[in-house]
Amino acid sequence: MFAAPAIMFVPLLLGLGTTASVIAFVIGAILLGHALSLFGARRPIPLSAHAEFDYVLAGAAILSGLGVAIAGNGLAAIFLVGVGAAQMALTASTRFSVPRGI
Repeated sequence: MFAAPAIMFVPLLLGLGTTASVIAFVIGAILLGHALSLFGARRPIPLSAHAEFDYVLAGAAILSGLGVAIAGNGLAAIFLVGVGAAQMALTASTRFSVPRGI
């Protein structure tokens, strides 16, 4: 949840270009909304689906980075692929379970 605003802001800070900024903003906004869906009395998304969506979002960031690399923006590609790899590593290291009584 804390990384999403950074993902949205860093491309503007580094001047990575319009395409990378839009892609990063969309990924960050989806990530923030997805993270906020975990909190509350009723979860609209089961934890197993939440984990799978995290992998899909990480894959989308990596593929977007590859697309930006093909378009010729190397620094933006490194940023987006790095975001995707970090998201994938974080998802892989997360234990998706609910404590008893909740």
